[in-house]
Amino acid sequence: MEESRRRALRRCRVRLVAALRVAPLWAPLEARGVFTRAMIEELQVRAGAGSRGDQARQLLIDLETRGRLAFPAFLAALRDTDQAELAELLSRACDASPTPVPTPPPLVPTPPPAPVPTPRVWSPHSGRSPVQEASSKWPAAPTGSAFNSMERNTDLVYDLKADPCGYCLILNNVNFSEDSELSTRAGSNIDCEKLERRFKSLHFDVMTRQDLVAQEIVRELQKLARLDHSTRDCCLVVILSHGCQTSHIQFPGGIYGTDGKAIPIEKIVSYFNGSNCPSLRGKPKLFFIQACGGEQKDQGFEVETNSPGDDARRFSVESDATPFEAPSGAPDELDAVASLPTPSDILVSYSTFPGFVSWRDKSSGSWYVETLDNVLEQYAHSEDLLNMLLRVAHAVSAKGRYKQIPGCFNFLRKKFFFMCK
Repeated sequence: MEESRRRALRRCRVRLVAALRVAPLWAPLEARGVFTRAMIEELQVRAGAGSRGDQARQLLIDLETRGRLAFPAFLAALRDTDQAELAELLSRACDASPTPVPTPPPLVPTPPPAPVPTPRVWSPHSGRSPVQEASSKWPAAPTGSAFNSMERNTDLVYDLKADPCGYCLILNNVNFSEDSELSTRAGSNIDCEKLERRFKSLHFDVMTRQDLVAQEIVRELQKLARLDHSTRDCCLVVILSHGCQTSHIQFPGGIYGTDGKAIPIEKIVSYFNGSNCPSLRGKPKLFFIQACGGEQKDQGFEVETNSPGDDARRFSVESDATPFEAPSGAPDELDAVASLPTPSDILVSYSTFPGFVSWRDKSSGSWYVETLDNVLEQYAHSEDLLNMLLRVAHAVSAKGRYKQIPGCFNFLRKKFFFMCK
């Protein structure tokens, strides 16, 4: 499909998803060869057969992949099903799409030729070969344990000497009130138990709280932030709950209390910043969020190999998704100016990309926590946190029929190595 037509579909997607009557379109689109019957059934399964909006969104996404004749065939199908106003909307958007003008490559000046060095004549009387002469000017590269020791002793590594090294608060929401219209998060207790064991083994003082309403979550976080962390070297917060999109300035997403009220992630993080938690200034503050970033389901794109065993598990997975909801009440007050940037020394690890769902298996827990626990077990003794989170993202992205990619917002100033003895 031409790029101008792709842009028109994307520009009009919100209005089309809101107004499109999908059911009458299947027959004319099949008759025009845009989709086969099997493709239509697969699309309906992926989008959810009972949801018109999800089917409309998925139809528009898949339409972009159906070749150059798909767009005019779609317009004709709209007119055949008495949706001519939507066809005209797309036609106008397509006509208004500017044709991109290719930008010529910048002129790169040709560098002058490198001077030819005057050859040195090696004399056997000097006692050293040319290779020995050159190698003597360079220090030997550190290898093995010598390299790890040098890396950890630099100024760019957080110093963890206290034992326990810090507090770890795990908030585990499983059962939600009927009024919240949020489902029970089966499998979350498995996540919670894994992380309790893992962070205790990494020398954290672990505290667990379960099934808290939003106000109780806020109180627990504020209580943790008010503790004296002067004898600790870091702080860690894990949140296992349903999640959603929220309006934000710094950190996207929000999590739900069991009463269905949302708390923005950036509000949670702000309790521990340099202004609000003085005893953690300059110390790493780590947040791990197992919750959806929205309700969009990622179909991924085709690759040559499939993940083994995922087909057998896909029917027991659930998402922690809930619709977008703007936070209520007045915005948070701005933080005071500090000697370090206020949100410094903070890392927020998300189980999924903002706007997308996060998958959880009823019998083995969430993909993100299961993988994080495995990676910490194998690599916490030798690798820094960011490198391990790359391993988590790589492993989770290969799972399942639906796709998920974890990521993080990193404002750490140094490398973080867990304490392993």
